[in-house]
Amino acid sequence: MTDLFSPARFGAIDLANRVVMSSLTRNRAGAGNMPTPLIAEYYRQRASAGLILTEATPICAEGHGYPRTPGIHTAEQIAGWKQVTQAVQGAGGKIALQLWHVGRISHPDLQPDGALPVAPSAIRPAGQVFTEQGMKDYVTPRALELAEIPRLIAQFAQAALNAMEAGFDGVEIHAGNGYLLDQFLRASTNHRTDAYGGSKEKRARLLLEVLDAVCSAIGSDRVGLRLSPVTPFNDIADDDPQATFEYVVTQLNPLKLAFLDVLQGTGGAPREQWPLFDYDRLHALYEGNFIRNNGYDFETAQQAVVSGAADAIAFGRLLLANPDLVERFRRGAPLNAPDYDRLYTGEEKGYTDYPFLAD
Repeated sequence: MTDLFSPARFGAIDLANRVVMSSLTRNRAGAGNMPTPLIAEYYRQRASAGLILTEATPICAEGHGYPRTPGIHTAEQIAGWKQVTQAVQGAGGKIALQLWHVGRISHPDLQPDGALPVAPSAIRPAGQVFTEQGMKDYVTPRALELAEIPRLIAQFAQAALNAMEAGFDGVEIHAGNGYLLDQFLRASTNHRTDAYGGSKEKRARLLLEVLDAVCSAIGSDRVGLRLSPVTPFNDIADDDPQATFEYVVTQLNPLKLAFLDVLQGTGGAPREQWPLFDYDRLHALYEGNFIRNNGYDFETAQQAVVSGAADAIAFGRLLLANPDLVERFRRGAPLNAPDYDRLYTGEEKGYTDYPFLAD
């Protein structure tokens, strides 16, 4: 019987079990947005998960939208990530880098030379952004010009190559949570009238071209994708998410990706408050390894894998607070509670100081 503790093969990546660490922004990068030895220790502690998906990692200087998020676009950042991959793989783990461009979810304070953030269309998101100077209102972004899109696609491909140089087992393209690729997918944020806007097919074009470029660069068997069909995070919405994401998923099958990672629901909201969406339909349409993400405990995760509803389950908060989550699941042991006050601050506090069972 296949269960949560069974090994798996996702493309070129062998997993010791089907517990996946979901991508979690933690804002602990050093000067120059470099990964540090503290970040390496954080991920090393969690190496018993079958696969670690790193915090979202900007592919270029313009891709940053939060302070202290480690990038993958300079030689120094690549060297910093090498410490991380060596630590995780030395502890027997597998790790994939999540490739990120925030698009309009940024601010001139976080952009090179104080430039405007870019987006599919010049539509200002509601809300505020966290900068080094505190919270500030979002600004109206600049619409990407058609001639700029090939460079953006090339930046994703180069970031994937940089990840391979840093020793990662694979990459995950972040096309969810209201960031740039998601902004192109959605009718609420993409009002373009060119080849990258209008119909769902045109709105999906950028994502599919990015996937083609990244797969060509490093091999599709080391590439995964994150989607979040109904999360409203970062002021994102779509007129018909079911049709939009069913189309996207059908276009993935020829690529033979390592995995598809689907964030279900709306973040921390209970399941009964999730917008209606047929995730089982996405699973039925997708021919590869399917990761369900969000709202699972051991019992529901085990049920999903045993039943075949998922090939693996991604955990965020539980793995944040329980670096030995797999062993705790095996033993039915109690779980640590997350320190929400130190999610994004505190250095080692609320980061590498969670107790293991042996403690």
